[in-house]
Amino acid sequence: MRWWNLTKRGVKVGESIKKVINNEGFSGVVFVKDDNEILFESVSGYSERPEERLNNINTRFGMASGCKLFTAIAVCQLVENEILSFDTRLKDCLDIVFPHFDENIMIHHLLTHSSGIPDYFDEEEMDNFEDLWKQTPMYLLKDLSDFLPLFKNKKMMFEPGERFHYNNAAFIVLGLIVEQQTGLSFTDYIETNLFNQCGMNDSGYFSLDRLPKNTAYGYIDDEGGTWKTNIYSIPIKGGADGGAFISAPDMIKLWEALLDYRLLSKKYTELLMTSHIHVKEEVHYGYGIWINKRNNSIFKYHIMGYDPGVSFHSALYPESGIKLVIPSNKSSGPLKVMKAIEKYFEI
Repeated sequence: MRWWNLTKRGVKVGESIKKVINNEGFSGVVFVKDDNEILFESVSGYSERPEERLNNINTRFGMASGCKLFTAIAVCQLVENEILSFDTRLKDCLDIVFPHFDENIMIHHLLTHSSGIPDYFDEEEMDNFEDLWKQTPMYLLKDLSDFLPLFKNKKMMFEPGERFHYNNAAFIVLGLIVEQQTGLSFTDYIETNLFNQCGMNDSGYFSLDRLPKNTAYGYIDDEGGTWKTNIYSIPIKGGADGGAFISAPDMIKLWEALLDYRLLSKKYTELLMTSHIHVKEEVHYGYGIWINKRNNSIFKYHIMGYDPGVSFHSALYPESGIKLVIPSNKSSGPLKVMKAIEKYFEI
């Protein structure tokens, strides 16, 4: 276990955060920063268990659905450049026939999980992501179009705009729209127009069978102390609905670029981070980003992702300016660590 302890206003970072990290058997990075300084860093666990290769502060981790934010930023860039609008209908911007989809589905509906289209993995009805790949081998899902047979011919779940229902397929469709409207592969577009613009040199969409140096393998722990990697449990390459790899410092760079209007203008950054749909209680959703409120004021913007062998949380707290990134190459851990950080720093 390696700790980097800094001070905030003369107060040393307490033992409470360390205790949670230790109790969770956390494997990954915890990175907390405000506008001016790094408040807390810790690194623990192995990026490769058999060789006992340690994680480090710049290790690349999978982020699962956390990268839906990247897809939303890409779409907002196309809207800002007047290639699309949020009211553009799906049928008018993508030359793929969906026989049972409602003709009134708009970009806005897809971005806010309110389109009603069928999902290829419905998290409210399916418990085990791995079960998907018993019929469709995960190693065949290399491009966004490879997901289409999993949902293309299914019927709508509800009318567009009726309600929020978290939907992975909607972001696959958004990625296909990006590809058609730009002529680039989705991953090339994101790496060129987001990662390169932010200086995110350690981030990318990597194939699980060709992971670059300093990338953490995802591990699934079984009862009895055994474990396995997640290479047969998730799609072989990430895309518009999830699966990018990032380092913790790189994710901070993206938050900072977003807030400095280097990815989108002020107008479209604010639209991205506006509450567009109510989820439950004080939880709302913008475009690719979760929004939590307290007493009708925004408490935090955050993104998260969970896959077998992957767990990820990252948040921005607008009142304090604190940003945190907690990637892990295990299936759980970041949520409890994030809550401990919020309690300690009284966010």
